[in-house]
Amino acid sequence: MTAPHAAPPARTDQAAVVTAMLEARSIALVGASARPGSLGARMVGQVARSPSRPRTYLVNPRYAEIDGQPCLPRLADVPEPVDLVLLAVPDRALEEQLGHAAGRGDRSAVIFGYALDPPAANGLKGRLAAIATSAGMAMCGPACMGFLNVTHGLRAVGYLEPDPVPAGSVALITHSGSVFFAMLRARRGFGFSLVVSSGQELVTTTAAYARYALERPGTKVLALVLEAIRDAAELRSVLAAARARDVPVVLLSAGGSETGKALVSAHSGALAAADGAWEALAAAYGIHRVRDLAELADTLELFAVGPHGAGRRAAPGTGIATVHDSGLERAHVADLATELDVPFAPISPATAGRLAALLEPGLAPANPLDAWGTGRGAEALFTECLAAMAADPAVAAVALAVDLAPEVDGDQSYPQAVLAAAAGTAKPVAVLAGLPAAVDPVGAARLRAAGVPVLEGTRSGLLALRHLLDHAAPGEPPASPAPDPARRQRWARVISAGPPGGAVLFDLLRDYGIPAVRARPAGGRAEALRAAAEIGYPVVLKTDEPRIAHKSDVGGVRLGLGDPEAVGAAYDDLAARLGPRALVCQTAVPGTELALGVTRDPALGPLLVVSAGGVLIEIFSERAVLLPPVTRSSALGVVARLRLAPVLAGARGQPPADLGAVADAIVALSRLACDLGDVLDALDINPLICGPSGAMAADILAVPC
Repeated sequence: MTAPHAAPPARTDQAAVVTAMLEARSIALVGASARPGSLGARMVGQVARSPSRPRTYLVNPRYAEIDGQPCLPRLADVPEPVDLVLLAVPDRALEEQLGHAAGRGDRSAVIFGYALDPPAANGLKGRLAAIATSAGMAMCGPACMGFLNVTHGLRAVGYLEPDPVPAGSVALITHSGSVFFAMLRARRGFGFSLVVSSGQELVTTTAAYARYALERPGTKVLALVLEAIRDAAELRSVLAAARARDVPVVLLSAGGSETGKALVSAHSGALAAADGAWEALAAAYGIHRVRDLAELADTLELFAVGPHGAGRRAAPGTGIATVHDSGLERAHVADLATELDVPFAPISPATAGRLAALLEPGLAPANPLDAWGTGRGAEALFTECLAAMAADPAVAAVALAVDLAPEVDGDQSYPQAVLAAAAGTAKPVAVLAGLPAAVDPVGAARLRAAGVPVLEGTRSGLLALRHLLDHAAPGEPPASPAPDPARRQRWARVISAGPPGGAVLFDLLRDYGIPAVRARPAGGRAEALRAAAEIGYPVVLKTDEPRIAHKSDVGGVRLGLGDPEAVGAAYDDLAARLGPRALVCQTAVPGTELALGVTRDPALGPLLVVSAGGVLIEIFSERAVLLPPVTRSSALGVVARLRLAPVLAGARGQPPADLGAVADAIVALSRLACDLGDVLDALDINPLICGPSGAMAADILAVPC
């Protein structure tokens, strides 16, 4: 039921209503309360602490006033349409109250509750979304904690949060209220421009909040903690804008499930099911994916803290340099860096000579460096060692890798050394602490205040340094597709008419520029013999029954058939066991087997999957997942990162594969995915046989939508 006001206003521009919500000048607090500890009381107290001092209207029929401020009985009694309505009401009242707000022309709402359906009702969330959408309202939630616009000075939350909130250059948008809570209390070196607990995002999505944050000059780093991709097109647009503006995007994703593997019939879909969409999105837009909150915090601190301001880049160079006070910890860091693929810079002879002049006898001037000797003159020694490393052209960033534990005698040699070294270079200088529980909070706070990041964990800190290196060497931006409408229309008709036979699918590949074996369909023994004679012996015979997705699993492939007798016998066997439809194929030249595939993601659409091929596709389940279209250089990079890369390059005396031809096949399949991704649920090329003379598709499976 809505209030008896004029019809809802016409839908307004999303960016404008999101701005009105996040910078609200007028707010109605529905469910305001005087009861200490209640959601309504916390909401009133938090909004009252907003430095922007919005006009505030309290709404609750139980009170005439709260803490001296008048309290209105109904939302209808608020004398003006407001920018923002905060709904601290039970779920059973949400639909009515949101309807009143929509009818009044209020511009946005925050729903703290979960919007769970009562037993006798269905679809409450859908009805709430419909009310807000039809009225052109922005809506945060349900199941959220609200937001803190630190730059603007607005606290729209129903929970007790730090006052003041640490101010800085990180915009955090999180689906998780607990992450919202934890990050505000992390006591790290970074602060926030905007923090949003967006909840279930029935109307306003991460992309809208990120767009707002990105367009504010105070935001230099974008942090996303997400469990689902909503409004994928707008999210991709925002990520492209962040990349163009050199704003690092740090992503912690959750919710990938192996269960999806059981729901697809194509290998590529199974391989991509668990985490493929996030992987593809990150690769396309240069997103820094982190795996836990420790890595998130260290990465944000490294990007946001320092004399160069937020979003700092590493200097040009080939790797990091670390200076240690322990030989064992140096070896531990070196081992872990190798595991995590974090490169150490090869220092020059000049740098090695400079270090040798500083070190005590028996210590090697190397990177990573153990500088600890007798402990005499530690401050000067470590200052000079850090400075020498920072001066080396190959070094992109420097870390003092010490535990930073409080010294019983109050010695400040390590903090003093790192501060002095940081003051003498434009390169990033950080502390890499091995044990978070041992870090001296006072010393760490002093370093952070001076612009020196303190990374709290060896693994998470090394990963953060790798993100910094990656940001200094961004890859190519996403490619722009070159559509071929006539080709798309022709093949869309073929695929939509029903599952095409194998010979037709090989024609499809060739039309898109992917070499494929010659193939002829056969519905009987005589046809199979004629096809074999036309193609030339030896041939391969496969079942072509549309119900059989994986031919090898049912004994549906016969290789190396060298004469008519062998073809006839093989055909008789397949026809008797599996059905009369068969495919006679050219025998491909042996080579390393890859698999290329297309699979559909519900949010992002078609994804490209590159993996090991043949019978090893599920056993050796390494894969790369990409958003099409893909550039040739990106394809070459993907192939080079596969564990199969040494084999493709000619390991153990094998002839090397033509990697350019492999990349061309990947690019061609990405064009096919762009054209036909709306009519294909999945497509597998397995194997793509890769050898010195090129890459050739030897089998194909297509699953129409």
